Amino acid sequence: MTYHGKTALITGASSGIGAAFARSFAAKGANLALTARREDRLRALAAEIKAAHGVSVTVVTADLAEPAAPAEIAATLKADGVDVDILVNNAGYGLPGYYTESDWKAHRDFLELMVTGYAHLTHLFLPGMLERKYGRIIHVSSVAGLVPGSAGHTMYGGSKAFLVSFAQSLAAECDGTGVTVSAVCPGFTYSEFHDANETRPLVSQLPKYMFMDAEPVVEGAIAAVEQGHVIYVPGLWNKFVVWLMKALPRPWAANVVRRQSAKFRRKH
Repeated sequence: MTYHGKTALITGASSGIGAAFARSFAAKGANLALTARREDRLRALAAEIKAAHGVSVTVVTADLAEPAAPAEIAATLKADGVDVDILVNNAGYGLPGYYTESDWKAHRDFLELMVTGYAHLTHLFLPGMLERKYGRIIHVSSVAGLVPGSAGHTMYGGSKAFLVSFAQSLAAECDGTGVTVSAVCPGFTYSEFHDANETRPLVSQLPKYMFMDAEPVVEGAIAAVEQGHVIYVPGLWNKFVVWLMKALPRPWAANVVRRQSAKFRRKH
């Protein structure tokens, strides 16, 4: 897989899976547009990638919890003459605790970033992909979007389930156009995610076989979107969990999730 002459826009690119996507696409020849809130992290990553691979890297600092952010990103890239051929919707976080423990603004910001922002960016860049008859869209979903919901982090699973269904519909609409769409559904992945949502002490107690590094998640996701796989679950453990949840009667599956999630989701 080579992407010479193509540009990949990656959200949440300052660390974790987003940074791994940036490094992987650059190694495959793609120019990059990187966006996140932390400009210092983005510029350090951009300098590293330019030195290693000699590709063009555009940095756009933005907070996708702000409704205007997607349009501002698109306007900045248009002004710089950048066409987006590959969109990686990756920015995200978890909102720990029970639903009523956070005020509505916290939930609104969460939905803006995790649902509306993904849909808005796709709406902005998909027309150009269709016009050029080439495009790749990767939504970073989660195993949480494929299993029953649990107490705590109340809307996280729902937001990730939306991305799976959204990818399926987009893939059907784009069939035969040269644009392919995938939702990658990782499980536990080594990153700053659990530090940001204050669950690091909990997840640190889980077995190491439940975790994956970001790099194999990313490489599998890129292969999946190239091969036209709409839903991609990386890792044998994650595949087993998803299979088991589908195989069990729904009430049984919900009970398993309820008991197991207490080990890694902060509820109060």
